Amino acid sequence: MLELLLCSVLTILPDYLYRRHRQGKRFGHEITFFSVWFELRWGITACLMLTVALITVIFYYHPSTTTATLYFRTVPILPEINGRVSEVHVEFSAPVKKGDVIFKLDSAKQESALETARRKIAEVDADLLAAQADVLKADAQIQQAKSDYQQASDELDVKRDLQKRNPGIVPQRDIEKLDVLLAGRQGALDSATASKQSVTTRLTDVLPAEKASAQAALAEAQVDLDKTSIRAGVDGRVEQFSLRVGDVVNPVMRSAGILIPEGAGQRGLSAGFGQIEAHVIKVGMVAEAACISKPWTIIPMVVTGEQNYIAAGQFRGGEQLVDAQQVQSPGTITAFLEPIYKGGLDGVTPGSSCIVNAYTSNHDLIASKETGAFKGFVLHAVDAVGIVHAMLLRVQALLLPIKMLVLSGH
Repeated sequence: MLELLLCSVLTILPDYLYRRHRQGKRFGHEITFFSVWFELRWGITACLMLTVALITVIFYYHPSTTTATLYFRTVPILPEINGRVSEVHVEFSAPVKKGDVIFKLDSAKQESALETARRKIAEVDADLLAAQADVLKADAQIQQAKSDYQQASDELDVKRDLQKRNPGIVPQRDIEKLDVLLAGRQGALDSATASKQSVTTRLTDVLPAEKASAQAALAEAQVDLDKTSIRAGVDGRVEQFSLRVGDVVNPVMRSAGILIPEGAGQRGLSAGFGQIEAHVIKVGMVAEAACISKPWTIIPMVVTGEQNYIAAGQFRGGEQLVDAQQVQSPGTITAFLEPIYKGGLDGVTPGSSCIVNAYTSNHDLIASKETGAFKGFVLHAVDAVGIVHAMLLRVQALLLPIKMLVLSGH
């Protein structure tokens, strides 16, 4: 209607003025309700053609959409293990900080495993003390074996010396017995030395390895116990949390609730524009938004990103061919918008639906020396008609409460 009124000022009104003042025809006499079409046919035809052209230019170069939403991310509250709820620390709706315990699962099994791991470490520590005592015992046995060996060796040397000085004074049988005794004492010394080496290896290598394994088992048991306490991964708010003590939670089949991160839905809008505007929507375009949850407010925005794929055309490979006729909706070009000024989306409820207008700017192209006068005039006209769309958005924002509360039928 606004475009029609604007075009009528440039077409029907001059036609009427010409016929009224130049041809002398008067409204209500020569120009009547029944003769309006014949008398003002040139102005009416030009008005309709100009209106269609103006609407086409406005909606193509300054695209608009009513499918814009302030999307926000949700985090499912899921435990890593199955279990029965033993404690609940938050209400149906409550703020949480990162690391806060939301609820706990029954942890009797995990606590038992943790205590077993602790007892294993204590057992290994006791074995370490016993191994240290065994090392001292082995040292004493080595010392005793060395003394016995030295005593046998000295006695053998004495009798051999006597045999050399006075042959026959020492029976040969005694010397042979001492040789056998010395070899036995040497074997006892080697055995004591090997026993010490074995005990030392157990003290320095085996038992520390067993303790490290026990400590790893303790850490694993602690991790399993910690999994029974489900904590918030980010700052945010728990909503519609109806979990109660005694409920069974399964990470595959049932989540415990939803956590909405702090600041979710306050960064920007996601808007779906028609496919015909794919070459018009560009990063950096200035836009305006009016949201239902914050009526009578125009939010200046800028296009910060564009999704180069249309969601309606996606498919998942399977055992059946995809028929293009199955795509019922043509889909839209998704653009991402952020407020120009800090806090621009304050007061807009996350998830709110909005109306968005984007405006084409040809300022740099007009200022270019390569742009001719006629082209520059056309580009000026294209940029200028954007004010019509801006006026339409403000009219929509003004009438939005009336449309939603009165004319919607609710």
